[in-house]
Amino acid sequence: MLRVSDEEALALAEAIREVKATVGHCEVCFNLATEATCRICQDQRREAGVICVVEEPSDVIPIERTNEFGGRYHVLGGALSPIDGVDPEDLHIGELLGRASSDGVREVIVATNATTTGEATALYLADELRQRAPSVVVTRLASGLPVGSDLEYADEITLGKAFRGRREL
Repeated sequence: MLRVSDEEALALAEAIREVKATVGHCEVCFNLATEATCRICQDQRREAGVICVVEEPSDVIPIERTNEFGGRYHVLGGALSPIDGVDPEDLHIGELLGRASSDGVREVIVATNATTTGEATALYLADELRQRAPSVVVTRLASGLPVGSDLEYADEITLGKAFRGRREL
């Protein structure tokens, strides 16, 4: 930063100020938005009956890049981690349960990270959704071997999940 010109430093400072002033969270899904609702929630072509749950707004981007998902999102704002003091009340779980119970939702896809906290969050969400919205199908993203990887480098958990998630060719 000390090597850049004053103009470049001021331009960066202004860009940061502008983002802070104009970008917030969607009041429906908690994704990033410059209006009350994000562009995905505003898009009437998206399937409102299918919600993909992610931990952070940055998780929406890679899913959108696949062009495989045409539903709506719900951003939790993190993952459950009692050891770090992150409880269900600290995340947007109540809002998800409300959406799943009232919006004609047929499926909730849990796309939390494949970490200890992500898995714990997924199990918690599945249990809560089964209790509060029993007609909603709860699914989890498949996990296993990445394309282009060698079996010798896969850990036992990943390889085990790949075996359990196998499908007929």
